[in-house]
Amino acid sequence: MRFLHTSDWHLGRGLHRVPLLDAQRRFLDHLVDTARAREVDAVFVAGDIYDRAVPPLAAVELFDHALRRLAEAGVATVMISGNHDSARRLGVGAPLMAGAGIHLLTDPAGCDRPVLLRDAYGDVAVYGLPYLEPALVREEFAVETARHSAVLGAAMDRVREDLAGRPDGTRAVVLAHAFVTGAATSDSERDITAGGAASVPVTLFDGVHYAALGHLHGCQTLTDRVRYSGSPLAYSFSEAAHRKSMWLVDLDAAGTVHAERLDCPVPRPLARITGRLEDLLADPALGAHREHWVEATLTDPARPAEPMARLSARFPHLLALAFAPERAASEDRRSYAERLRGRDDQRIAEDFIAHVRPGQDLDARERAELRRALESARVREGGA
Repeated sequence: MRFLHTSDWHLGRGLHRVPLLDAQRRFLDHLVDTARAREVDAVFVAGDIYDRAVPPLAAVELFDHALRRLAEAGVATVMISGNHDSARRLGVGAPLMAGAGIHLLTDPAGCDRPVLLRDAYGDVAVYGLPYLEPALVREEFAVETARHSAVLGAAMDRVREDLAGRPDGTRAVVLAHAFVTGAATSDSERDITAGGAASVPVTLFDGVHYAALGHLHGCQTLTDRVRYSGSPLAYSFSEAAHRKSMWLVDLDAAGTVHAERLDCPVPRPLARITGRLEDLLADPALGAHREHWVEATLTDPARPAEPMARLSARFPHLLALAFAPERAASEDRRSYAERLRGRDDQRIAEDFIAHVRPGQDLDARERAELRRALESARVREGGA
């Protein structure tokens, strides 16, 4: 069985003020062309098809066009919903589309009902674990704690139980949208920490031949059988050093994985430059970034006049400008984003309240109310 593993298309998303629909169209053209040229049996998409629950019409049209072309090419497509998608909206028409080889797996209760694909060696059972918001699926999986590890663990137990009842030699692939411990994050992924610890152990996916993961935007190999494809495009400057790609995977008769990394089209490279304004304007080495999308961080002790206009004259595709003034060694030089990194929504909100209400700490009742408000917002978004 030969398949392409991709994820995190985020159709409809832009980069700062730049729309990326044309770049997303080029990627989908590349995906279909690759599937045909490499004689792929299936395409697996591990969530975050869209960037938001109610995507713009142009993004829906891109999605529709890509699926029709894959179906016309005789390539089966299996995809799950991610934390950016509306599982209900994405799953509309799923039974009808399955007849055309397009399988939309968005119902958590169906995680142990695989799509069965067949090759010369027998069946490949493809299980879909859409993004599982603990507060929404806790009762479905009968877990005591609303934690990602608990609900994903229960879902994988169902997968392994179903697989155990299938004929010997059945190979298994799982699509999942999750944050696995030890994987590297970037700034463009939405926080999923509410509802308990966000990360799950890689051992959770033991028992299947390949786990096609989505959610994190960097392509990563956690084990030979557990991989992130990453997003096909960069959606933040934290991804400037990423090599955007997808996995071409061959699963042999014994379930052994042979994976090849295939590059995705790059609409325009990203560059991050840092220094004093005059140095950025004069440094000849930075001329290589003239045609790149640029994020500039100025370190001048005092904010210079008209920095955006002056930098844009040298870097026409400057998208972001930040300030990190040089300070004394004793001062905290981290940016606001760096100071927030590693903190969950609850901690960020508590720190903000402490900042605007100095000298008055939150009491237990206020912390509980804040936690309920955050989880309620996440549940409403997840059930949209």
